[in-house]
Amino acid sequence: MSIPATPAAHEPAIHVRGLEKSFKTLRVLRGVDLDVTRGSIFALLGSNGAGKTTMVKILATLLRADTGTARVNGLDVATQPAEVRAAISLTGQFAAVDEILTGRENLVLVARLRHLKHPGVIADDLLRRFSLTEAGSRRVATYSGGMRRRLDIAMSLIGDPPVIFLDEPTTGLDPEGRIEVWRAVKELAAGGTTVLLTTQYLDEAEQLADRIAVLHEGRIIVDGTLAELRQLLPPTTVEYVEKQPTLEDVFLSVVGARSEQEQR
Repeated sequence: MSIPATPAAHEPAIHVRGLEKSFKTLRVLRGVDLDVTRGSIFALLGSNGAGKTTMVKILATLLRADTGTARVNGLDVATQPAEVRAAISLTGQFAAVDEILTGRENLVLVARLRHLKHPGVIADDLLRRFSLTEAGSRRVATYSGGMRRRLDIAMSLIGDPPVIFLDEPTTGLDPEGRIEVWRAVKELAAGGTTVLLTTQYLDEAEQLADRIAVLHEGRIIVDGTLAELRQLLPPTTVEYVEKQPTLEDVFLSVVGARSEQEQR
């Protein structure tokens, strides 16, 4: 099998035109156009049933589009599915980790399945990158939700895929877990990985994304940076308001103080 040429740096990591998908009489995607810049975090924002997961499945070659074209890392998802799969990683809404194994054993297992050399070195490096070194020897059954999700994302990076899809990565996590995952996602992009993130949480898109697209009833209705999207609304009147701590500020402060007391 010939090795595909490395895509040009100026070419989008993900390029979608006119993508449509129906399930019997239900039209899920109705002509989606999308471009994702390399090394960026792109948030696909939408409510349940908007078509976000269907979109990701098509880009990950798990579903075929009815019409339209899609290229990932310069590869056509319809005609080059094997090459696309080698260039991507997909993390779904629920962590796909083995609870019986330790965190390190999960990583070593995936590295061996990918026939990579030095799986132990790879595992230790990823444990360090995702702040899981101390928990690496513990069974995953003892992990918190945020730790499991971070391990899941770490597993998806084995083999250094240039593009990663995160489908609702913080579903079911508490505030601490969500912030842990946000930090991990930002580090991915800082390392040059392209991240397409689907979410229904507005604050998540606001915190993470370089660019945001809103998918509604199968169509992209707006697409831009956060600053560009804010310009769609009339300018607000600036007034002096005493800023109160948010509930998240209070939660993290209280939990952090309690943890310090317990460690004394």
